[in-house]
Amino acid sequence: MSTASDTPVLDTLAAMTVDSIERCGMAPDLLVLTRIAALAASDAPPISYAAHIDPAIRAGLTVEQLQDVLVAIAPIVGTARVMTAAGNIATAFGIAIAVADAEIETQS
Repeated sequence: MSTASDTPVLDTLAAMTVDSIERCGMAPDLLVLTRIAALAASDAPPISYAAHIDPAIRAGLTVEQLQDVLVAIAPIVGTARVMTAAGNIATAFGIAIAVADAEIETQS
């Protein structure tokens, strides 16, 4: 099956996310925190966290709340997964900052 999009994988992931959000009754901040916990538990790569930066900001989440999630799940998922998640979150923020800087340079 052929698609008209140049980014069919990203389009599919975006559609799945929209569907999940529409079917979920959680408040936006709780939804993002739950997703961050799931990402840590599944040993997700930095790009997965990067996809949640804008929703986290829009939900008004703080760095302290993200840290609290990692502290809360540490006894369940283990130290290695939590440390990997912290590093991947930091990498995701670095990617987001680099992209924002590039966009600012392009506009100048």
